[in-house]
Amino acid sequence: MAVVADWFRWLYEATGFNFTIFYDPYDARQMLGGFLMTVQLSVISILLSLVIGILGAWLQGSNLRLVRGLVGGFITVFRNTPPLVQIFFFYFGIGTLLPGTENQWGMRQPMLSNVQWAIISLSLFAGAFNVEIFRSGIEAVPRTTVEAAEALGYTRLGTYRHVVLPLALRVCLPALNNNLVNLLKTTTLAYAIAVPEMLYVAKQIWGSSQNVLEMMLFLLFAYVGLVGILVFIMHRWERAMRIPGYGR
Repeated sequence: MAVVADWFRWLYEATGFNFTIFYDPYDARQMLGGFLMTVQLSVISILLSLVIGILGAWLQGSNLRLVRGLVGGFITVFRNTPPLVQIFFFYFGIGTLLPGTENQWGMRQPMLSNVQWAIISLSLFAGAFNVEIFRSGIEAVPRTTVEAAEALGYTRLGTYRHVVLPLALRVCLPALNNNLVNLLKTTTLAYAIAVPEMLYVAKQIWGSSQNVLEMMLFLLFAYVGLVGILVFIMHRWERAMRIPGYGR
């Protein structure tokens, strides 16, 4: 690591490119924390959005009109409003209505932190799209397959869990891949409520070191790397679940 730090220090002295995150311990710790926060936001939001999508797609097939209407309303609201507005709505709107506690300095401590609100907002935003993605996959499953499962004694939930969902996943994985990639990139909006993810930390670093170009270059390659890892995982998942001749 000392060799890397020395090289970037030499690079700054020789060319003026000031990548402080590679030779300044304080900036390095800040950026590492921001990187880990971005990973945390992405992983938790992706998992929660998948749960929302799977559950919402199942509820769309409910026999109760009220349930179908609630799911449809949820999809309409979260698909047709900007994700930044949703983050502000939850953090500044709903967050101020919830009861809080006083900390040791007598200041109000909110029930949920800005990180938690960001996760909730991002998960619901992506989850609304995932519901429609899973629904499209479910509709691609032949009705005769569902009827065969019901004839074997499966309940509606059992049919969905053991028969419909595994087949639907194979159809909707490409679209799901695109939505999850967009979700990872959308985590930068958490910057707006002071969540210390990579963009927020980079802004702090270039504010003190005046190295905007260098931080922008780092963010560019960092997000390319994260998206590449996610796409690789999704493609491996898609190949592992592939059934020759199905969904083609």
